[in-house]
Amino acid sequence: MKKILEAEIFNRMLKRIAHEIVENNEHLEDVILIGIKNKGLPVAKILADLIQSFEGISLPVLAIDITRHRDDLKKNEEATIEFNYSIDNKTIILVDDVLFTGRSVRAAMDALMDFGRPQKIQLAILIDRGHRELPIRADYVGKNIPTSRNENIYCDITKREVWLN
Repeated sequence: MKKILEAEIFNRMLKRIAHEIVENNEHLEDVILIGIKNKGLPVAKILADLIQSFEGISLPVLAIDITRHRDDLKKNEEATIEFNYSIDNKTIILVDDVLFTGRSVRAAMDALMDFGRPQKIQLAILIDRGHRELPIRADYVGKNIPTSRNENIYCDITKREVWLN
């Protein structure tokens, strides 16, 4: 594996995404960050902490399990959701680490619709590696890193590094 992004650049990407979220959402009190389990949730928590430090506003952070909405797994698998309140008429910022084919994001949107009707859904991604199979585009992108289909991107959220394999 080859390290392609160091912690300094990783942190800068997170700060930029947090600032863009603030700039593009006039009513932050109506915004909920929802991280796709497992890798999107820690990113959503970091973004919420950054927004809290910039704006003094604490955004709710929720997790969504997309297991039963994926198109490559058995349909009888149960999803676990950690929603403590309604998402109706809220701006949802769906958060994940890497955007590839778009299938995980589609599954997350399907799962969200099981729990309410958001006013708007935006997508925040650390790395966009291309190769979309569905017409999905991120609203907030940390970095575009073109890859071949057989390469993999791994984001180490704890160390704030990105690796290519």
